[in-house]
Amino acid sequence: MSINDSAIIILLELLIVNLKMMYYIRENPRRSYMSDFNPSTQLIGELALINCRDLGGMPLSGGRTFRKGIFIRSGSPEWLNHNEFLAVKKYGVTTVVDLRATAELEEFGNPFKDDPDTDFFSIPLFVGNPNDLNDKTMDYLRTHHLGDYYVIIMEELGDQVCQVLRVLLNSQGITLFHCAHGKDRTGVIAACLYLLAKASREDIINNYKVSFDYLGHFLDPLMARTSDDMKHTLRSDAINMEIFLNYIDSKWNGDIRLFMKSNGMTDV
Repeated sequence: MSINDSAIIILLELLIVNLKMMYYIRENPRRSYMSDFNPSTQLIGELALINCRDLGGMPLSGGRTFRKGIFIRSGSPEWLNHNEFLAVKKYGVTTVVDLRATAELEEFGNPFKDDPDTDFFSIPLFVGNPNDLNDKTMDYLRTHHLGDYYVIIMEELGDQVCQVLRVLLNSQGITLFHCAHGKDRTGVIAACLYLLAKASREDIINNYKVSFDYLGHFLDPLMARTSDDMKHTLRSDAINMEIFLNYIDSKWNGDIRLFMKSNGMTDV
């Protein structure tokens, strides 16, 4: 294949993904692009999933809005009883992407894993076991921000991040992606989608930092028995997303597509 042929293929792939992103974005010419968005409007109260939110409704550049009813983010569905599990399916979820470590999936399971009606993907964004405080990543977090760990995800697990994004951009129906609390690994993927759709920095940070507000009742018992130097790992402090976005700005010139291309995802 010639260089010109390769360039044409890449351009066609770029066009395809741009068309897909246009589907996820709803034009709203009457809305000015300003950071007055309230993330609580994305909460899905009728589902029993923790920290469960539709990605839709986020304001984008040019007065556009991220389309609702495409992507849902949440914490682990391991807590669902049978009727709650059925309610998620009835809501329209047809694809589930589990971002937890292999050890987490093996220990806690996932009701969608063997469901015949669900396209299930396990794409770990954590190497090791976050429930083991002797794990090297957890030990690292004793002296570092969660945002530094988000950068590690992008630097060391870029292929997996792009695999997740590829699944999301090619799925049909409603896609649920989750980790344990729907905060960190899930927050990274949500930020990537919002960057791809051109949401503002301020809105992405605000959308991230409310996770702890929505998880407080669930995390209170865990917070009480967590050592002081690790309590920050249960929160969603704004500084973490700021570190992540600074990384995107400094290494990738603020363009998430450059990161994706560098990890073999030419169709962006």
